[in-house]
Amino acid sequence: MTLLTAVESAAAVRSGTLTAVDATRAALARIEAGAPLGAFQVVRAERALAEAAAVDARADLSALSLAGVPIAIKDNIPVAGEPMRDGSAATSAAPQSADHELVARLRAAGAIVVGITRVPELCVFGTTDSVYGLTRNPWNPERAPGGSSGGSAAAVASGQVPFAHGNDGMGSVRIPAANCGLVGIKPGKGLVPQDIGVDAWLGMSENGPLATTVADAALLLSVMAGRPGLASPVEPSKPLRIAIAAGEPSPLVSLDPEWRRGLAETADALRGAGHLVTEVTFPYDPNPLPLLARWFAGTATDAEMLDPARLERRVRVHARLGRIARRAGLLKDAPVDRLRARVHGFFADYDLLLTPTLAQPGPVAGGWHERGWWANMISNIRYAPYPSTWNLLGWPAASIPAGWHATAKVPLAVQIIAEPKPDGAAEALILSLASQLERLRPWPRIAPGFAE
Repeated sequence: MTLLTAVESAAAVRSGTLTAVDATRAALARIEAGAPLGAFQVVRAERALAEAAAVDARADLSALSLAGVPIAIKDNIPVAGEPMRDGSAATSAAPQSADHELVARLRAAGAIVVGITRVPELCVFGTTDSVYGLTRNPWNPERAPGGSSGGSAAAVASGQVPFAHGNDGMGSVRIPAANCGLVGIKPGKGLVPQDIGVDAWLGMSENGPLATTVADAALLLSVMAGRPGLASPVEPSKPLRIAIAAGEPSPLVSLDPEWRRGLAETADALRGAGHLVTEVTFPYDPNPLPLLARWFAGTATDAEMLDPARLERRVRVHARLGRIARRAGLLKDAPVDRLRARVHGFFADYDLLLTPTLAQPGPVAGGWHERGWWANMISNIRYAPYPSTWNLLGWPAASIPAGWHATAKVPLAVQIIAEPKPDGAAEALILSLASQLERLRPWPRIAPGFAE
């Protein structure tokens, strides 16, 4: 069966030229063929086929925006009847009693949940391996797909599903999107229901889509947000003021020349399209404590009711630092408010900001869950320092492909950021520019070897 985009698949099911059952069977066959990548924690073969048959029988089939489209859900939000392990041996194997609100919205729109994707333990770090197994990057299986939505990204980049759910607390949608050549969106605060872990890492974590095309990502985001207008992005109708920031956010970071090139070539394409493009120095916060304290404390809260003896060593250390951060009063809002005001002032002169999504290619796949906390921290900080500022502020940001790293044999990507606006207008602006870049600088949808 031809590998359809989500938009194409839904249209075919609505028109009657494809059934939801056939679309689901095709996805399940691809999941079986792609098993060596380790993308899935649970494959719901029988249940998915039964649910697809129910979608085919729905009286409102012709009106369903996601009619019969197979989708994967990240293993840290509930899917009724399935366990939610969150990458940890310390969590319960009992089936969840009800769907997360997002899963309910996806099902109501006609999507078929074919499986649940792997994550690192408690979704803390930017690689995807745990006691349950190792997930690999379809573009280069010797490298990690990123994390924590690495299973979802690997599933989409290998064509096992046309799009997938992810969530993003420190870059966990955008990091694997960048590694795997996908479109990944972290919406701004309040657009999409959260309910991730205990407190969504003090509100920093957002649910969002991973897809191979801007149109598919927009469609999925529109259902997640309950805003149908987001499903049809339109290229900018007038020149935009776009800031290009290639500077490193931290002295610990060195931007790989190939990642710098990906941003520069994207900037050139935007200039050629008539946008007002300016190279800038972005005012990153030199004090990492407000961000790190929330990352640590969110982990501590999620681990609070779990048996520490069954947690990985790196996660135990992270949680312990979170408890210290709470006792030390490092979670105050004032430093974040000051940073938000400074960045708001910066955006007075620009409509959008573009940065590299990553500073370095994703690390080599294998065994990160068995390594110490410090090794994981240094790896994460050095290779993925750009996304987390926008979690701290609650601003929308997306990653889109931007070329090819010939040495590491993985895709490049740029990050697009907008200041929040009411009713999803900022996300619509990001999708608008992403659509134009997809036309100006098209990317391969699926990793080589998985397209047929």
